[in-house]
Amino acid sequence: MLKPRWEKDAVQEREAFRDALAAWFSVNGKDYPWRRTSDPYAVLVSEVMLQQTQIATVLGRGFYTRFLEAFPDVRALAAAEDEPLLKAWEGLGYYRRARMLRDTARAVGEHHGGKFPEALEDLLGLPGVGRYTAGAVRAFAFDLPAAVVDGNVARAISRLMDFHGTVDDTAGLKKIWEWAETLADPARPRIFNSALMELGQTFCRPGVPDCLSCPVASFCRTRGPELLPVKRKKAEVTVVAEHALWLRDRKGRVLMHREQGKRREGLWRLPLRNAEEVVSLPVAASHRYTITRYRVDLSVHDGGISKAGEREGDEWKTPEEVLALPMSSPFRVVVERMLCEN
Repeated sequence: MLKPRWEKDAVQEREAFRDALAAWFSVNGKDYPWRRTSDPYAVLVSEVMLQQTQIATVLGRGFYTRFLEAFPDVRALAAAEDEPLLKAWEGLGYYRRARMLRDTARAVGEHHGGKFPEALEDLLGLPGVGRYTAGAVRAFAFDLPAAVVDGNVARAISRLMDFHGTVDDTAGLKKIWEWAETLADPARPRIFNSALMELGQTFCRPGVPDCLSCPVASFCRTRGPELLPVKRKKAEVTVVAEHALWLRDRKGRVLMHREQGKRREGLWRLPLRNAEEVVSLPVAASHRYTITRYRVDLSVHDGGISKAGEREGDEWKTPEEVLALPMSSPFRVVVERMLCEN
């Protein structure tokens, strides 16, 4: 691919690299709501949401704003009950993140008087706060020196340094973090880290990057950016079949099930049954979804009207109660569809 020549070493000339990145970002940086605040709580919420969810999803569906409206500060989140907490997080997936956020809020209240600590070691001592999140809070909330490495930054640095090691194993991550700490701007942490992350989102994107428009192209060593970063081979996708039961009683209530497993504890869904138990029932709805390395084919079998059928964890709910329950997106889709049709 056509790419500007490498002329400057980003590490040896890091002041020039920082200046070039800051100059570009000051004119072209995007306006995200979490960039308009220095509240460490609001910054933390945005970082946890964005760890496994795209920016477009968080913004486009209003997750960030809605969550802060429901839990505007550390005290409100620390006091949150499971059901409203999970309802506010509904649609984002990886629901343990919501509970971990609450654990962090409680720890800030119990051990830091309700005020987020600034020191790196204190931030790392909070539940669920690792190296990345601690650095993000220091840089974006307190404007203190910190390295912040997410997938966008790892990709940009691997290309800048022409690094052909695997970026998602222990050794590769260690090397990327070392470069990130060397390049980090102690004078403009908030601007520098925002700019480096946005560089990875825009010009230094996955696949074929836009090297001709990149503001730091002259610092980039690689001649084959489309080949980087190198990652471990992904696990093969496993196909799984789920069979759910749609059952209503004569009062119009729907049989629902409260989940107990770690992944979705506290969420509600339709009760699942073995395929043999529902094979004679018609399939009223189906939905395909993916979670981690699994592709799930969900079939909803219509059991008609019954006075019984519940098992441990199952409860009868009115349609109004069903709509108010926290539910994972796949089951929300089929439940709303069934309620409209029945």
